[in-house]
Amino acid sequence: MKRRQIINTGAIATATAALTAACAKKSTSSSAQGSLPRVRWRMTTSWTKTLGTYIGAETIAKRVKEMTDGRFTITPFAAGEIVPGLQVLDAVQSGTVECGHTASYYYIGKNPALAFATTVPFGLNAQQQNAWLYHGGGLEAIQKIYSDFQIINFPAGNTGTQMGGWFKKEIKSVADLQGLKMRIPGLGGEVMSRLGVNVQVLPGGEIYLALDRGAIDAAEWVGPYDDEKLGLNKAAQFYYYPGWWEPGPTLDVLVNLNAWNKLPKEYQEIFKTATFEANMNMLNEYDALNGEALTRLLAGGTKLTPYSQEIMQAAQKNAFEIYEENASKDATFKQLYEQWKKFREQIYNWNRINELSYGNFVMGEK
Repeated sequence: MKRRQIINTGAIATATAALTAACAKKSTSSSAQGSLPRVRWRMTTSWTKTLGTYIGAETIAKRVKEMTDGRFTITPFAAGEIVPGLQVLDAVQSGTVECGHTASYYYIGKNPALAFATTVPFGLNAQQQNAWLYHGGGLEAIQKIYSDFQIINFPAGNTGTQMGGWFKKEIKSVADLQGLKMRIPGLGGEVMSRLGVNVQVLPGGEIYLALDRGAIDAAEWVGPYDDEKLGLNKAAQFYYYPGWWEPGPTLDVLVNLNAWNKLPKEYQEIFKTATFEANMNMLNEYDALNGEALTRLLAGGTKLTPYSQEIMQAAQKNAFEIYEENASKDATFKQLYEQWKKFREQIYNWNRINELSYGNFVMGEK
């Protein structure tokens, strides 16, 4: 046999062996995949389907289905389709649904420390919040709290620093806030209450009508993109910034612990990967969309207005007074607050050097 024939024959044999091995590997993988159960979950949310916050639920459902070849499917539902938007935790805890997409600070009445899972006034921005949750012990601490409700949670979305809300009239001082009816949840609502505001908590789908009909005088939601979709610019003219109560709000997916423990390990890892993707994707998408929406709002007559230094300073003072008071009354809150405060100081010191110095130069007012 000639040398060329030997080489060709050897090459064919090698290629055939490689193809056979690949097919065997694929067959084994398919067989393993086929041995996993078919799982069908429902996910209730706190959002209407038109809002950007609903993206998190859709991303999780889409990626879980794709990564399991359709064997594990999750169907998301808008607020009100199964339970009202502010009852997601209750629905997951009771097993009415297997999981839910929501904001943990809606449930501070159950445990005030849950506010840190989302955001707190004068706290961490989105990048800092993710650093705390994923690498600063934050997520482990929050999951410990949720275990009391037979729930495990995972970060699954972030809107970035939000806006400071829509007002029907100008607010120049703390005195102007007295008696004002405003939709604002969480610890931000507690701070506003101390500044004289009559705080209201409403789900997103009810804000526009309440503001338009005068049931409330002001409202905050997220930022330009979602606020425009809700039509808040049609109900109020003055748009305030910054949203000091929501510098980096994380949205969570809550999972019933019994349902979670029944999942195969492979599905658990896929689910966690999907929530991580949802967390990163939502933040990126909001950053891309909010600038465009703000331009449209300003062209339509919206009056962009900063909070006065008086209001900012009063709000910050009251915020930390609330934290200290809660810490003195609640051991769980104190433990989490002290851990969070230490991390906040550390990352603020770092970001003053890297992020703030750069941002002040390239984006500072000229």
